[in-house]
Amino acid sequence: MVEKILVVDDQMGVRRLLYEAFKEEGYEVEMAASGLEAIETVKKSIPSIILMDMKMPGMNGLEALKEIKKLDQEIAVIMMTAYGELEIVAQAMKLGVKEYITKPFDLNELKQLVKRILAVI
Repeated sequence: MVEKILVVDDQMGVRRLLYEAFKEEGYEVEMAASGLEAIETVKKSIPSIILMDMKMPGMNGLEALKEIKKLDQEIAVIMMTAYGELEIVAQAMKLGVKEYITKPFDLNELKQLVKRILAVI
């Protein structure tokens, strides 16, 4: 079975980069440009893992995370955040975020992190 990844980021460049990188690795990849779009995507089909930006206009990553966890407590989530947002990261970890990475991130490190998390879920 092919693992499904949902990439949630308001920046098209980041979404595209992650889409291409994980597609190349053999994953099924979906994209969402906002927290609301991510929730709607999760309602239609549950991904194995979500890569979600913390700062987005409208509904931020933390708010989206709360709603997504109501739909499925088991979804693995990696939050993508800028430096200096560690208090928000602490809240996200309490809500069940598996890991977080800081932007700008190393793509190879992110690929390894995704593999490691998918191996244990």
